[in-house]
Parts: sequence; C-alpha cells; structure tokens
Amino acid sequence: MDKIAVLIPCYNESKTIEKVVKDFKSVLPEAVIYVYDNNSSDNTAEKAEKAGAVVRHEYMQGKGNVIRRMFREIDAEVYIMADGDDTYPAEYAREMADKVIFKKADMVVGDRLSSTYFTENKRPFHNLGNTLVRGSINRLFKNNIKDVMTGYRAFSYNFVKTFPVLSQGFEIETEMTIHAVDKNMAVENVIIDYRDRPDGSESKLNTYSDGFKVLKTIIRLYKNYKPRQFFTLFSFLLVIIALIFFVPVFITYIKTGLVPQMPTLVMCGFVVLAAIQSYFSGLILSTIAQKSKQDFEYKLVQTEDKLKKFKSENSDKKVKGGEL
Repeated sequence: MDKIAVLIPCYNESKTIEKVVKDFKSVLPEAVIYVYDNNSSDNTAEKAEKAGAVVRHEYMQGKGNVIRRMFREIDAEVYIMADGDDTYPAEYAREMADKVIFKKADMVVGDRLSSTYFTENKRPFHNLGNTLVRGSINRLFKNNIKDVMTGYRAFSYNFVKTFPVLSQGFEIETEMTIHAVDKNMAVENVIIDYRDRPDGSESKLNTYSDGFKVLKTIIRLYKNYKPRQFFTLFSFLLVIIALIFFVPVFITYIKTGLVPQMPTLVMCGFVVLAAIQSYFSGLILSTIAQKSKQDFEYKLVQTEDKLKKFKSENSDKKVKGGEL
C-alpha cells in the first residue's frame, strides 16, 4: 500500500505531462505518481515515464473508465487526483493530503470557482455550465459544495474503495460529488488557483455534448438517491396537467349539466391514476434507497477493517526490515 498515490488520467497531454509529474514529485516526494494513458496518439506515456511516473494504460475510452481502473488497481492511504493538462497547481496537494490524513476527510475538493477560474477560463459556456451544475446539485441535494466539476481532488481509502464508478466520461466528477453528499461522507474544501491550458494544449471537453451528459447524470442520480422527492415532483406535475384539462370540462358541466368532452375527462382520470402510482412508487423506492444506505455503512466498516489490516502488515514489514 502506498502512503500517497497521485492519480493522473491522460489523453494526449504530451505538452504538459512531464511538468505535471515533476511538480507533484517535488511537492510530494514520498508519493507514487501514476499516469494512466487513455489511448493517446502522441508520446504522453513516454514523457510521463521519463519524468518518473508509473505509467499504466486503460484502453476503454473515457475519463470515467480510467478512474474506475485506477480505483480498482491502486491501494493507498491517500489519493490525489489531478489532470495532466497543468491547469491545477501541484503546490496545493500537500494541504489536500493533510486534510485526509489529519482531519479524516473522505473527499477534498480543489475549489477553482472561488478564486481564478472565471477570469482564467476563456470558454464562457464552461463558466455558465459550472455555475448551473453547482447550483442545481446544491439545491437538489441540500448542500454547499463550492466546485462540483473540478478534476483536482483528494480521497481517502474508504471513499475510493466504496465508490461505484458508473459514468464513463467527464460527468464522473459530478457523480463523485453527489455520492459523497448522499452518503454523508466528510467533504473538505481547499481554494486553489486555476490557470488555463497553455498554448497548443487542447481541451477534450465538448461544451454541449458533455454538458448535456452532466445534466442527465444529475437527473439520474437525483432519481436514484432521492426517489421520494423525484417521484413526488413528477406526481405533482401530472396532477397539474390533469387539472389544466379538467377545469374547462368542469366549468362546462357547471353551466350546462353536460360533459361534451368525455374523452378529455377520461384522460384526466388516467393521468391522476398515473400521479398516484408515481407517488407510491417513490415511497417504495425510498425504502429501498434507505436500505442501500444501511448496506453502504456495513461496507464502510469492512473497508476500514481492510485498511487497518494493510497498515498493520506495512508496520510489521518495517519492523522486520529494521531488525534485518
């Protein structure tokens, strides 16, 4: 088990990866730097290895797939995750790692939005997207996460080994944030300076398609993690639709005693039945979600025991090595 593992997912970052690896080695000399190359067509892997990183490969395209592989393969007491594009300064890594080690944080967020992001980032729709996503998640999940989509984070062993990676692409950061909030994990915040990509380095993000995927992820996770609220809202909307169509029918009936729009009345009845069904589906799924949270707590205990066993084995090896 590593004391600190720095995880850097990479796709065509040959212009910056060497500097990124050297910066993290300078700030965290005791850390092992892992660069996971995701089918780069340039010499990213060669440059990373030359700079002193442990280079591995993930052949399924997408950042989520890379992180899934990282989290499965690497055991460490503290994980630092950053991008290979040199937009996140390595000098904040020590503070982030300390929050995991000494304050028992499960996830530490490198907060760009409270410092230089809106001035450094030259893509205005990215600014709007970050603000929209942060506001949506904080409102829906009743929290105050400062930066939802940052790629600069620190994690505990417990978080990494219990986090189910479902997303395949850049929406993975949103999924991490919602998971931590829903499972009541300890989240800390470190304000970092953000710098835009250097000239010649191109972003892999597609503003519109990736933004749409992120919004879909928020809706999907809200449905999965908060089913009672989600289906109650859906039920309420169905009732509103039924009322909109029912009121004219009812007014006609009051005036004439007749119901000439019988198909509309029947439709309103079916919509109300769907609303009732939706509401009770939310109640049932809410019970299942609560059971899932209870199972997650048991899993956390098992993961904590495994971490203690790792630490004990490492300690025994050090003692034996000292005796030898």
